[in-house]
Amino acid sequence: MAKANVDNLKRLRAWVQNYDWGRCGTEAQVARLLALNSGAEIEPERPYAEFWMGTHDSGPSFLDDDNGEGGNLGLKDWILKNPNVLGHKVLKKWGPDLPFMFKVLSVAKPLSIQAHPDKELAKELHKLKPNIYKDANHKPEMALALTEFRALCGFITLEELKGVLIDVPEIVELVGTALAKQVLDIDRQDGAEKAKYALRSVFTQLMSASKDMATKAISKLKSRLHVESQLRCLTDKEQLVLHLDKQYPGDIGVVAAFFFNYVKLNPGEALYLGANEPHAYLSGECIECMATSDNVVRAGLTPKHRDIQTLCSMLTYKQGYPEILKGFPLSQYITRYLPPFEEFEVDRCILPKGALAVFPAIPGPSIFLVFLGKGTLCTGSREDVVKEGDVLFATSNTEISITTTSELQVYRAGVNSRFFHAAL
Repeated sequence: MAKANVDNLKRLRAWVQNYDWGRCGTEAQVARLLALNSGAEIEPERPYAEFWMGTHDSGPSFLDDDNGEGGNLGLKDWILKNPNVLGHKVLKKWGPDLPFMFKVLSVAKPLSIQAHPDKELAKELHKLKPNIYKDANHKPEMALALTEFRALCGFITLEELKGVLIDVPEIVELVGTALAKQVLDIDRQDGAEKAKYALRSVFTQLMSASKDMATKAISKLKSRLHVESQLRCLTDKEQLVLHLDKQYPGDIGVVAAFFFNYVKLNPGEALYLGANEPHAYLSGECIECMATSDNVVRAGLTPKHRDIQTLCSMLTYKQGYPEILKGFPLSQYITRYLPPFEEFEVDRCILPKGALAVFPAIPGPSIFLVFLGKGTLCTGSREDVVKEGDVLFATSNTEISITTTSELQVYRAGVNSRFFHAAL
């Protein structure tokens, strides 16, 4: 790697998580980036799930040896020693640490049905179970699709839920006819709170079903769908449920999938998730950005620790299809994705051969990931060659211009620009 400007840029070595839902070996973009970023050898049978860039203790980035400060100096420690690199407003709001985490995900099989706690609950959970809930921060997040990306996200509408209770008798068997009737009897005059209460009751009852009850219900569901598939085309959701059962046989999360929106993102589309919103990523690869936290409350489609009571009590029970962000043009080659959270935003730069893109100086830090290609990055009077797999930390108030002789794909994470405007 060429040596970067020690004042404005730090090259980073990223961290990889090998969770079992990750894509294996060279099938994973995460593995490709790891090999390019650190020279690590890729094991063909090993899952490569998440490529982490940031300061979280569960997967910290380190300054690269070429920075001349030693390869064992963590980005977090370097920021602690040089807090002004964050900029005054960021330092004042969040202290001497990055408020966001930046990731690439390679998803081969579904992640758990999960939600992330708000700040108040995160503090409480961290205090009660620090071995499970590793920090006291909230974790709003955004996924930006690199490939077609599929997810379950948020609850379906009341009308759709009524349809599920009519069409899926196995769910009524699990929750009981009284609770099902409570949902079916709601009309528009009853108001949102009554609908929310009924949804919460029926979902909590479903998720609390015993393993034996869940296994029997799923077995009945599969038999019924097998018969019906001879007579009609199964819906996307029904096909998904059968697919989930192959991966997590007899898991209550298989049936719970009927309650959630089935979202398919095309490359370049993004989905954001606030605190206490249920979701499960299913397949595909994405860029992900979030507040600096690794708190996850799980309740289905997982071999990991489940905290069903906490999950069911913490959810907002908002209903309806999530907002899909398509980004807006920051300039000719840069698209910005701006979620409603202070901690982060993401820029996507697709630069054709011979073109120039400029990332304006901002009053906060950024992390850049060179995802594809090779180019020249300029800060002030200094030029550096960057290539795919490179990760760079840029200090506040650093203007960066990039040129390329091939096609270049770069992603940037930074503090949400709305935060700086609000702080004026």
